[in-house]
Amino acid sequence: QVQLVESGGGLVQAGGSLRLSCAASGRASSAYVLGWFRQAPGKERMFVSLITRSDGTTYYADNVKGRFTISRDNAKNTVYLQMSSLKPEDTAVYYCASTYGIGLITAPNDYAYWGQGTQVTVSS
Repeated sequence: QVQLVESGGGLVQAGGSLRLSCAASGRASSAYVLGWFRQAPGKERMFVSLITRSDGTTYYADNVKGRFTISRDNAKNTVYLQMSSLKPEDTAVYYCASTYGIGLITAPNDYAYWGQGTQVTVSS
């Protein structure tokens, strides 16, 4: 049963923008916290951003703060990640995830539901 499906990745030049979408279904759609993570080749999966389902509280990793914006449309069960001023170091597979945990949860192991990932490549 598919729970989270990402879309919107692609190839973009440095300084450009992309918007990722994550459509949620099933139990994943009613989770308290929805997050974005990314994993570059040979590196660990890292936290990018999260948003709470109840009041829309957002939180960002320091290296994307001011460039990325997370938002959600609860009616559509969709979370978005608007990425601007992209840098080559933003190149990674981006994953959407959700958890019934409460609070600013940034550890991947604390998320129960994961999408399949979408590739973002930023060329210099």
